This record gives sequence, C-alpha cells and structure tokens, in this order.
Amino acid sequence: MPSSVSPGDRKVLLIAAAAFAILVVLGFALAPSNTQDEAATSYSTASGGAKAAYLLLQELGYHVERWQSSATQLKPDKNSVLIIADPAAIPDGKQRAAIERFISAGGRVITNGIVGATFLPENYAEVNPMPSGPANEFPALMPSAITRAAPKITLAAATLWQHRSGIPLYGRNDDTVATRLPHGLGDAIWLASATPLTNAGIKETGNLEFVLAAIGDKLQTRVLFDEYVHGYGENENPEKSHPLLTALFLQSVVLALAVLFTFSRRSGPLRPMPPESRLSPLEFVETLGGLYQQAHAASVAVDVSYQRFQFWVTRRLGLANNASAEEIDRAVRERWRWDDDSLLDTLRSAASARYQPELPPREALRIVQSLYSYAIKLKLFPLPKEKN
Repeated sequence: MPSSVSPGDRKVLLIAAAAFAILVVLGFALAPSNTQDEAATSYSTASGGAKAAYLLLQELGYHVERWQSSATQLKPDKNSVLIIADPAAIPDGKQRAAIERFISAGGRVITNGIVGATFLPENYAEVNPMPSGPANEFPALMPSAITRAAPKITLAAATLWQHRSGIPLYGRNDDTVATRLPHGLGDAIWLASATPLTNAGIKETGNLEFVLAAIGDKLQTRVLFDEYVHGYGENENPEKSHPLLTALFLQSVVLALAVLFTFSRRSGPLRPMPPESRLSPLEFVETLGGLYQQAHAASVAVDVSYQRFQFWVTRRLGLANNASAEEIDRAVRERWRWDDDSLLDTLRSAASARYQPELPPREALRIVQSLYSYAIKLKLFPLPKEKN
C-alpha cells in the first residue's frame, strides 16, 4: 500500500521532530540540578531533610505549620519561631525588611549558612576555610538558657560567624558555629549548618535538646517551617527567564514555524502529478493471467473473485463472513429490494467453483464477469476514476 505522506511532508516532519528532540535535551541540560532532597525541607525524608524534626515537634505537642508564602506576608508575632533551613536563594529587599520587622516585634528566626545569614539584620557569616569534618561536637561558649539545656551540639562547621556583635552560643577557640543575635524585642539564631534540624543530625549529641530549647515553650510557641525558600508555594514574581520556560517557548516557536511552513506549501501553486504509466499494471495482469493459465487454475481465480464479492456484500449487509449464497441472496432481496433470479445462480456457481479443478476457462471468465457486474450494480466498492 503506497504511503499517504509525501516526501516533502516527511522531510518537514523529520526536521520538526529533530528540532523538538534537541530542545528537550537542552531543556533538561540547562535546568538547574534538583538538590531539594538534600535541603532541610520538612517534606524530605532524605538524610539532609527535616521531616523528622517537623513530625517530632508535632508529636511533642508543638503548634507546627509549613509556611509557603513570601516573607512579606509574615505578620509580626512575639510567640512565633520561623525556621529558615538551607534556603535556596538570597532574599530581596522587601523580604529582608519583612524578616527584620518580624524579629523586631518579638519573633525568633532560626537559620543557617551563608545564604541564611542574608535574611538577618546582621550578616557576618563566612565560609570556613578549614572545615574539620562532616560533623563535630562543639561546646557552649557562654551560659544561657539554650546552652544550659544543651551543653554541646553536633554540626558540620561549613561556615563560621566572624563577628562578636551577637552572643556566641557554641564553638571552639575563636570559631563560632552558633550565635544569637538580639534585635528589637526578638532575636535570631544562626547556625553554621542545618545539621541539628536534619533527619540524620537531630539524633546526634545535644541537637534535639538545642532545637527544643531554641524553640521555647510548646504551649505558647507557633513554629513555622519556611518552605517558600525551597520552592513550595506561589512566587510573587514568577521567573520568566527560567531555562525550562525558555525551552518551552523555543519549542512553541519551532512548532509554529513548522505549521506555517506546511500551510504555505499547501497554499502554494499546485503542480500536476505525473501521469501514471499503464505499462506496469498491464504487465502484472498479463503475468498473473499467464500463471493461472499454465497452472490450469481457473477455479482459483473464480474463488478469489467470489471471496472478494462475499467480503464486501456481507460487510455492507452486516452478515457473517461465511454466509452462504442463499443467505446473501435472501438478504439482498429483503433489504435492497433486489429482484433478479440470476444472482443466486451466479453465487452458487462461484461458490462451487473451488471444488471444480477442471473448470473451463470460458466458464470461469463468465462467472467472474458476472460477479463484477453485480458488484457494480450493488455499489459494493468504488469504481476506479476515469482519466482524461
């Protein structure tokens, strides 16, 4: 069966498919790596996630929520603790001002790392040039309610606090890995890493005691795990230049150009199709006829024609494929009001031809021509179009 797609259309489809595949690959290649499982989010069960702390506080009776809005929507509350663990992006001016108002009104913010320090009114966090290992124990530096509850904590000292403006909580020698920053009526607690809040780190020495002491009274405190900084919730200003959006836009442009190019080809000037040579079909017919003649298989030719006729007429009438000649004749008479007694004779002759290997060629030709004539009269299949 010849293909219904022209070579030109096939070329356009191949080009569009190749362009689409290239854009998809570029979209995945340019997309930022997904480090969400390693971030201290309350949705993650990975070792670096914070779901264990979130569920544990709930079981202990704390009022715990996930905050999925921008910091600009945060209302000042002296009984609220906002946990910003492993934030993914630096806040803008409005978000930083909202955090400062929250702290000044009596709230507490617990955050960590270089990026977390940018949320605070003061920022003296620096990368630790000589980290001692993945996690180490650090003793308390000054007496306070928090250090009294947890004399030491365990965390990875990836960063350090390089200023004495706050109240150092934990560290060693001149290295401060946890500090408290009073501001207005509230304060902030900065950590070198989010280890005390993570699924793997909360069970380490002093970490659970530190978290509970840093949060405070469970009957009055509202704990908010900031998930907005991990990409959850709706953005105030969606990033229109995201690599995936750019790839999607480029794919749409390519698709639109392909549609436009295809439509322009359809609307362009039409060229007449080259006339089909009649030599090849005639050669096929003559060759096939010669084979039947040499094999003395006139009955086979009749059987083939009858099966074709039977297929089309049973399909049109809704009969079984193996309907007998009498059933076909009766259905044609009743449904199409056909009144021709010779139809049944022709069908019987064609049906019995397969059992007559010595059927004369003239008789076979007469039956085939008769079947073809009835097929035209009953309009069983479309006739070939005549060419000028």
